[in-house]
Amino acid sequence: MVTGAGSGIGQALARVLAGRGCALALVDRNESALRESADLARARGAKVSIHAADVADRTRMERLPAEVLAEHGHVHVLINNAGVSVIGALADQSLDDFAWLMGINFWGVVYGAKLFLPALLAEDEGHIVNISSMFGFVGIPGQISYCSSKYAVRGFSEALLSELAGTRVGVSCVHPGGINTNIVRESRTSSEADAEEKKRTVDLFARFTRSPEKAARVIVRAIERNRPRVRIGWESYVTDWLKRLAPVTVQRVVGLARRQ
Repeated sequence: MVTGAGSGIGQALARVLAGRGCALALVDRNESALRESADLARARGAKVSIHAADVADRTRMERLPAEVLAEHGHVHVLINNAGVSVIGALADQSLDDFAWLMGINFWGVVYGAKLFLPALLAEDEGHIVNISSMFGFVGIPGQISYCSSKYAVRGFSEALLSELAGTRVGVSCVHPGGINTNIVRESRTSSEADAEEKKRTVDLFARFTRSPEKAARVIVRAIERNRPRVRIGWESYVTDWLKRLAPVTVQRVVGLARRQ
């Protein structure tokens, strides 16, 4: 099962997993995008079911395991990929926007893992993938809600990995660097200055980031090798190591660079 499967990494994962012979349950809020992803996966011979759902909607998510099991009978891999972004400092960002982002980026992961865990534990083997970010290593001004959610996903994943030690269910927490997806293009903004920042970021992502397909291939290899910690892109590795070596200094430098 893949959430956020209508575009970006989710759609790329659908294609790569279909090529591996997986049956797929694809989840997204955007039903037309979901159908497009399903068609791409079916073109590679996969059995595909689609499930229109907002991962932040607890009631809808509580119904989802029964739907998926009715279609497929089993769930072996759960990929909590759905994510959104809000650009803006805490002083400017509305509490509604903050709550909206946390509902999708964090609670969507919690609902997916919690509600599908019994089905995964019932299988001979299973795996949970939670998508964090390189911003789950370092706090970035103007990305306070996004960083909060990705740090939370990292902590949740590490605790879940420990809880599931000795079971047949593995856990991978993924920290992508720059991936050319819709997440920045569709970001909410809090002010005119943030809207300008968004335009600059969209341009940078279009020119310098890597494809969702590359990220999907790395994630699938991590599942096959049961890797708990997955970094994608040189910037993710650099951010991780700098934060380990100089955790306070890194945050000060980031803050000073933002002011210039």
